[in-house]
Amino acid sequence: ATEAPKVAEGTDAVGVNKTKPEGSKRFRQAQDVLASKGYVDRTSECAPLEALELLKDTATTKFTSAIEAHIRLNINPKYNDQQLRATVALPKGTGNEVKVAVLCDASKEAAAKEAGADFVGGEDLIEEIAGGMMDFDKLVATPDMMPKVAKLGRVLGPKGLMPNPKAGTVSPNVEEAVNALKAGAVEYRADKGGIVHLAFGKSSFSAEDLLENLSAIVSSIKANRPSGAKGIFWKNCYLTSTMGPSLKIKLDDLLSLKYGEDEA
Repeated sequence: ATEAPKVAEGTDAVGVNKTKPEGSKRFRQAQDVLASKGYVDRTSECAPLEALELLKDTATTKFTSAIEAHIRLNINPKYNDQQLRATVALPKGTGNEVKVAVLCDASKEAAAKEAGADFVGGEDLIEEIAGGMMDFDKLVATPDMMPKVAKLGRVLGPKGLMPNPKAGTVSPNVEEAVNALKAGAVEYRADKGGIVHLAFGKSSFSAEDLLENLSAIVSSIKANRPSGAKGIFWKNCYLTSTMGPSLKIKLDDLLSLKYGEDEA
């Protein structure tokens, strides 16, 4: 009997390369749901609230997925006057438990603890951190402690934990800073491509609560527009869930979102 010809791996019976399906089976099922609603590819634009409802429907990971915004702005952060770094208070929180450490003198330790800080101290806490204690998500410092915190730069810098006034983590009012972080204040910045990446809730949130958080982000970016930004500032925005497909958002609808003082 004649032996059947061998077929090269990755090709069909006639030697034509087969295209490997994109993503996992769960990811493809989520894509099918979006396609059934008319969003067949990444160029199909969706209104913010509908997008959030669809992302909740397609967030089928075994864990509670984060909902993320990826916003491309017309800036080049290599120029100082086109850098964007700020903090936004998410009105509905992040869905994450935030552990906060506070560096302050003894006179403010009680206020920090009362506000809910998980770790509080002065030079003793600085030494613990220098020794490898990193069991916190945010580090707050009073201005007088910053010269002493400087030696922690190599430890804190790579993890993005160095206290910074723009992030609201250098403050003489430790109680206010801790309350803001515990309530859902998050820092964001534009990366070198001019894109802001920010998780703003969980798939367990209602679509309306996620929309309120997204509105706060839009208002914050508007308020902190770099002075060097010229022309059309907003280029595009995609929303996605963890390990899920993304949806392109209609810019006009996104920019019409208002929160807080913008609503007046």
